[in-house]
Amino acid sequence: MRELIPSHRPALVLAPMQDVTQLPFIKVLAKRSLPDWFVTEYFRVHPDSKLNKHLLRAITENETNRPVFAQMIGDDLPSLIRAAGELADYPIEGIDLNLGCPAPIVCRKNAGGGLLRDPERLKHLLTALRAAIPGRFTVKTRLGFAESGEFSALLEIFQGIGLDGLTIHARTVKQGYQGAVATDRVREAVGVMDCPVVANGNIVDVTTGRAYHALTGAAGLMVGRGAIRNPWVFAQLAAAWEGGPQNIPTHRNLLVYIEDLYAELAASAERFCPNGHVQRMKRTVGYISHGLGVDFEYEIRRCRTPDEFWAICRAHLDHDGPLPVRPPEDSGLFSGFTALLGG
Repeated sequence: MRELIPSHRPALVLAPMQDVTQLPFIKVLAKRSLPDWFVTEYFRVHPDSKLNKHLLRAITENETNRPVFAQMIGDDLPSLIRAAGELADYPIEGIDLNLGCPAPIVCRKNAGGGLLRDPERLKHLLTALRAAIPGRFTVKTRLGFAESGEFSALLEIFQGIGLDGLTIHARTVKQGYQGAVATDRVREAVGVMDCPVVANGNIVDVTTGRAYHALTGAAGLMVGRGAIRNPWVFAQLAAAWEGGPQNIPTHRNLLVYIEDLYAELAASAERFCPNGHVQRMKRTVGYISHGLGVDFEYEIRRCRTPDEFWAICRAHLDHDGPLPVRPPEDSGLFSGFTALLGG
C-alpha cells in the first residue's frame, strides 16, 4: 500500500460518506480535483445481503484511473467473509472495514462504531477477516466508543492484525462529528503501526489539512464533508505541497458544480421526481451553502420545486466573487476545525 502514497506529500483520500460517495459525486468531483484513492460508501453486510448495485457503479464505472477500496459494514463474520470474496471479483484495490459509523441504528446492531464496545469480539472478527482476505485489508476507525482513552487498547489490537492501512477519524463514536480531533492519538498510531496511517476529521481547506499533517505525521489525509463543500480541495492540497498555483474558486464555479451534481444525480435516479430531487439536493447543498450567507441557507431549506431551487441558487451564486476559504468558525456542520490552527 505504501506505493500508493506519493513520495513528496501525504496521500489524499476521499472519505466514504453515506448517500454521497457514489458514482455521480465521483464524476462531478473528478472534473475539479481527484484524490489519490477512493473508499466507497459502505456496503451493508448481513446474512441476507447482496452487493448494492448502485454502490458497485463507483467501482465498475469509475473512469478516474484511481484505486478504489470497497468498504463493508456489519458484524456477522460469515457474511463479511462472503461479501469480501464477492467484492474481490471486482476491480478493487482492497477491502476496508467500517468501525466508525456513529449512527445509532448502526451501533445498536453492533456494526460500525458499535463494534468498538467489544474489543475481544473485534479482535476475533479482524483476525478472521485478515486470514480470509488475500488482498489488501484496511480499517477505518474512531478513537473509541465513549472516550478516547479506549484507543490504546484498540491500537494494540490493530497492531497485531497485519493491516495494510489504518484510517483514524480522531473522535469517539459518541462525539459524532462535533468537537476537535485528537491529533495526539493519531500521532501515537503513526509511531507504532507498521502500516500507513491516514488522518481523518476536520480537514476543510489547505491550512487545516497541512496543520493536521504537521501535528501527526500521518501518511495520508482523508477528506469527507470538506470535499462536498469544496470539490477543488484535493487539487488545492496537492498544489500546496507541490508548489503549484492555487485555484481560488468563485461563487459562479460553485453554481456550475451544483448544476453538474444535480444533473448527475438526476441521471442516476431509477424514478426521477422533480420535487423529490430537490429534497435530495437540499441535503447536499446544506454543506455547500453553509457560510455563504444566512439568507441563502434559509431560502434553500424552504424551497420545494426545481424553479424555486434554481432561482435561489442563481440569485446568490451567479457572480465571480471568491468563495470563503473556510466555513464559519461557529459552524455546526464543520465543528472544531479551528483547534488545528491553534484556535
